[in-house]
Amino acid sequence: MKKIFYKILMAAALLSLVTVSCLKSFDPSSYAPPLNIGGYTSVKQIATSNLVGYWAFNGSLIDSVSNTTGTAVGTTFTTGFEKQGLQGALNSYVLATPSAAIKGLQSFTSTLWINTPPPSNGIIGFLTLANTADFWGNIEMFFENTSSNTNGKVRIHITKGTSDYTYAIDNVQNLFGNWVNIGFSYDAATSKCNLYVNGSSVSSGTISGLTGPLNFTSVGQLVFGCVQFQTNPSQTTATGSQPWASYLTGQLDEVRIYNKALAASDISAIVALSAKGK
Repeated sequence: MKKIFYKILMAAALLSLVTVSCLKSFDPSSYAPPLNIGGYTSVKQIATSNLVGYWAFNGSLIDSVSNTTGTAVGTTFTTGFEKQGLQGALNSYVLATPSAAIKGLQSFTSTLWINTPPPSNGIIGFLTLANTADFWGNIEMFFENTSSNTNGKVRIHITKGTSDYTYAIDNVQNLFGNWVNIGFSYDAATSKCNLYVNGSSVSSGTISGLTGPLNFTSVGQLVFGCVQFQTNPSQTTATGSQPWASYLTGQLDEVRIYNKALAASDISAIVALSAKGK
């Protein structure tokens, strides 16, 4: 009887050892359903055919859509939102040659990650499609003077033909001191603009006089890190450097330009997937 008891005890001990061994090798993540946000598992899947420019700033200034490389003036690379990002500084910026697809935009969406202190020495330009003959660029995006985390002031200038239009949004919250995603779209079909912060719409409306497809003229370089007239030399013959304008001294990352106004759900998915490194 004792021998039988000991055999049962040994068998139970062996079974317990095998069970523990199996538990240690069990990987719960292998049973988890794949990540799916808005029907996508990666940012790369979103509006793929409409992506006309993408700068990851992962140790290079290459636009992975057109396969052209920009030129750095005083900028470096640092830890970005994803991998590496662009580090700005006073009197520093990047120039890049826009593709024909960017020059011919009629509707567009831009999304980017930015981490900057609020303006202290002048407006902070972060994305420009230069207009070589006018004061403001064909697209000019910047934070206005006196912006703060309780009153962020975002300005987007858009040129159509020879006319300049401004979309001005005040009282945007918590834009500075942390990584923030800024998304902006213009839809030629509805003439509507939308500003998104971290994937959520904070402003939607039209600009008086701006309707229909865009028509850029005197198209110059893309500028990252300041408005067009703060480069040396200025990107426009209309003006030179202004004392009330400054430079991005923070970081910029994951800049994308699309040739359509993305749906709000797509912009939200870009932000959510980027935050998960997807």
